[in-house]
Amino acid sequence: MHIQEFDYELPEDLIAQRPSEKRENSKMMVLDKENHQIQHKNFFNIVDYLDENCVLILNNTKVMPARLYGYKDTGAKIEVFLLKKYDGENRWEVLIRPSKRVRPGTVIKVSEDLSVEVVMPLPDDGKWVVKMLYEGDLLAILHKVGNIPLPPYIERKMATEELRQLDFERYQTVYAKNEGSVAAPTAGLHFTEEILEKLKAKGVEIGYVTLDVGIGTFRPVKCENILDHRMDTEAFEISEETAELINRAKAQGKKIIAVGTTTVRTLESAYKIYGEIKACKSASNLFIYPPYEFKVVDKLITNFHLPKSTLLMLVSALASRQFIFEAYEEAIREKYRFYSYGDCMFIL
Repeated sequence: MHIQEFDYELPEDLIAQRPSEKRENSKMMVLDKENHQIQHKNFFNIVDYLDENCVLILNNTKVMPARLYGYKDTGAKIEVFLLKKYDGENRWEVLIRPSKRVRPGTVIKVSEDLSVEVVMPLPDDGKWVVKMLYEGDLLAILHKVGNIPLPPYIERKMATEELRQLDFERYQTVYAKNEGSVAAPTAGLHFTEEILEKLKAKGVEIGYVTLDVGIGTFRPVKCENILDHRMDTEAFEISEETAELINRAKAQGKKIIAVGTTTVRTLESAYKIYGEIKACKSASNLFIYPPYEFKVVDKLITNFHLPKSTLLMLVSALASRQFIFEAYEEAIREKYRFYSYGDCMFIL
């Protein structure tokens, strides 16, 4: 399949730079793929679509303050973007900008509590290994000196402290629990505690998985033939409780609604590895594109995705490429807000 089949043009003013005033007030485009129909709703209407025959699965990963700004002893400013732990407690895989200004042995001072020593480059898309130099609790230090790693299409060059705090609160789901991601599972940003309680009151069962979202979620596919693309590997975990919930629901004929593409990849990866949903800690590099036969997920709540992205290919596999692109064209006409802080889509 050619990459151009998953390209589209988006007016720049439709890229959401801030979240909606209230999470639940985002627009929600409802795609009925069986009847090929599109409806326009708000996210709070999700309560009308789910009942006791539905099981909602969410990714409860939590975004780390993974973007660090520091200085070399020369005074040169350096950005360090934490990706994931490398092979030891204090060694991390990172991106460094500008990377031309560092070499093995370079020390970058972030704060009085934290410095970063460059160890070695990796032969993978400009990544480096660094050693974190600190005393105490690293996560506590990161929350004090780090920044939320917003995607590159959200401009924050002159962010005020008020805006920084807004991002700390809103670029995180209300049910975020397990810290380890460098990007939010953005479909979940629309949920509030009140909506979750309303769904439970209707008999909707809710389960959680964890997939730590990596930097690859921002990267477009660069191969002309998408079959040549290789996904980044991301760690995931499914609890005994969630595995039992899903297996019981499937046996009873209930529908599994995934919140976000990360949840889809967690569930479909587990099925591919084990032939069933079971409690596990594993890793996913599953690339879902048309045609793909979904083994676990029946419906999907998702945001609007970047052109040429693996996420756009995944939703095209669920609802058909033609229907998805018709929906995106309508979303552009109707001035939907796109990407991480934007509006969402519910694929029935």
